[in-house]
Amino acid sequence: PIVPFLRIPEDPKQEPYLWGSKCKACGAVFLGERIACGKCGDTDSLEEVHLSGEGEIYVFSVVHQSVPGLEAPYVAAIIDLPEGVSIRGNVYGLDPEKPSPEWFGKKVKMYTEKVRTDREGNDVIAAKFRVLN
Repeated sequence: PIVPFLRIPEDPKQEPYLWGSKCKACGAVFLGERIACGKCGDTDSLEEVHLSGEGEIYVFSVVHQSVPGLEAPYVAAIIDLPEGVSIRGNVYGLDPEKPSPEWFGKKVKMYTEKVRTDREGNDVIAAKFRVLN
């Protein structure tokens, strides 16, 4: 995976998923691994949790600068997950040539896709988001 908070199960029947850390002391949830809770400071009660792959667009930007493997323009967004975590991701299913305020709050679902092959010949997998409504 291209990011450490994306898990791709060995069993191909299982869906890839986002994961995070939840503090058992105060209930705060964070994307990926934490050694301490950013809310209460506890270091002894963090547990790994499976995060929802669905969320809502909080804010977005149409990006016109191309990078290798990504055709511009594209829609980059901050997506709020129901667990209270936000993630940055690219959103597909929206026309970047016609941005609209109606995109705020749109429901999206994560999917994964091979974006390139690394120098060792391994597939590099990225989490992307697709519009649901």
